[in-house]
Amino acid sequence: MKQPYKIAALIPMRHNSVRVPMKNYRLLAGKPLYQHIIATLLLCPEISEVAVDTDSPVIVDGLRAQFPQVRIIERPVHLTADTVPMNEILMYDTGQIKADFYLQTHSTNPLLRPETISRALRTFIEHYPAYDSLFSVTRVQTRFWDALARPVNHNPAILLRTQDLPPLYEENSCLYLFKRQTLELHRTRIGERPYMFEIEKTEAQDIDEESDFLIADLLLADRLKSEKKGSE
Repeated sequence: MKQPYKIAALIPMRHNSVRVPMKNYRLLAGKPLYQHIIATLLLCPEISEVAVDTDSPVIVDGLRAQFPQVRIIERPVHLTADTVPMNEILMYDTGQIKADFYLQTHSTNPLLRPETISRALRTFIEHYPAYDSLFSVTRVQTRFWDALARPVNHNPAILLRTQDLPPLYEENSCLYLFKRQTLELHRTRIGERPYMFEIEKTEAQDIDEESDFLIADLLLADRLKSEKKGSE
């Protein structure tokens, strides 16, 4: 069945990283971090085009050598500072590529599976236009308190098991699906009627700190070992 919409995947990748030096092209489970998400996106039949926005000569050279089918968007100098909001970068990128919908993810989500991304895209398309955008979340069921020591989602006098608490959902930054019009009108990826797409915590592992990189490396290496063993 022919895909009814053109969906372009956008992956922003800066050359420099503050908290984890050289993060985007540092080796993870044997290959540069950014290559994991690129390979995953290319396995999703719903995606019409994959594009990387970057100011990194290392990543540009790697993409040209390993992924010539990926479009490179060279980030303008005025958008390279750490303080530039992601939504402004996406405004630029969506102006370079015409598509019905844009899927944005990050190189820092190396454990995302292609079947999860495909399922998110199919779910959104099935429900569009009832929902105007999609973002991924992780279910959290634990006891939260605010800065004034007030319970957020539980009653301390009724000590429910954590699995019985009403869940809260954490925006995990793995997937955002939106139209350019949403960015233009609201300067945000999340529209007025968003679909919250749940992803299991391990798969949604994000790399923000050095410890996250080490955890992701172990998880991915273990996954690859299991897949290799299963294919023997």
